[in-house]
Amino acid sequence: MCVQRNKGFYFFKGNTLLVPQETKDNEIQIPVAQERLLSVAEDTFSIPPLEGKDVIKAVMLNNEEAITGWKEIPMRQALSIITGSNMAKGEGDLGRLLRAYHIGQWRRGSRYCGSCGAQNNDADTELARLCPACGRLEFPRIAPAVITIIINDRDEALLAHNKKFTPRVYSLVAGFNEAGESLEATVAREIREEVSLEVRDIRYIISQPWPFPDSLMLGFCCRHAGGEIKVDNIEIEDAQWFPKDKLPTIPGSGSVSRYLIELWLEGVLPPNS
Repeated sequence: MCVQRNKGFYFFKGNTLLVPQETKDNEIQIPVAQERLLSVAEDTFSIPPLEGKDVIKAVMLNNEEAITGWKEIPMRQALSIITGSNMAKGEGDLGRLLRAYHIGQWRRGSRYCGSCGAQNNDADTELARLCPACGRLEFPRIAPAVITIIINDRDEALLAHNKKFTPRVYSLVAGFNEAGESLEATVAREIREEVSLEVRDIRYIISQPWPFPDSLMLGFCCRHAGGEIKVDNIEIEDAQWFPKDKLPTIPGSGSVSRYLIELWLEGVLPPNS
């Protein structure tokens, strides 16, 4: 995989990343400023980086704008192209792309003050929105969510098919953290609600920024402690125990779910008690 940054702009249209039409399928090419695209931009902004010295520049285009000479890559596909040891942590080129997309989505949803309805300004000294009328300061939203690989005594992993997934794709049980709830409690509750299982030895493994739209995915591993699989039929329509040699279709590279599954396949998970 090749990422050609060239200190350019990230161009986003809805849930897609725009790259020049000639960009190869295994490349993410970050082009330099394009006057034609900048002229029809809905929002153009710069973001201070979390690492390195290059400011991250991004453009949000109107979803309805027809763009010729450019190729639209769905953001989830773009993440799978950017592979490497840093893919689940959100560092390097992947981290820059995730940061740009997350901030762009947040800016689109924070144009107006949530308290008084006035149009927000950008804060002068930090990455935030500042209401000129009531002074309310709003920072980018980050919603913590857990995702967990459950392993039984036969070293099988529980994989589930969510109704929103692509047909026949199985992943891990996941859900959002509630107010007043620890992350470990979220893991146990989501598993109980979605597949009716009790678990033990809940352990944090890794996190990943996941701006679909504004999540921080926190990856966990745990062991099956009791109960039989019974799906909720609200989010999950099928869940099964799978051995390592009989896996269904699983999520592509670039997601923390795939990363956790690969750790289990490598024999790294579950950790010794």
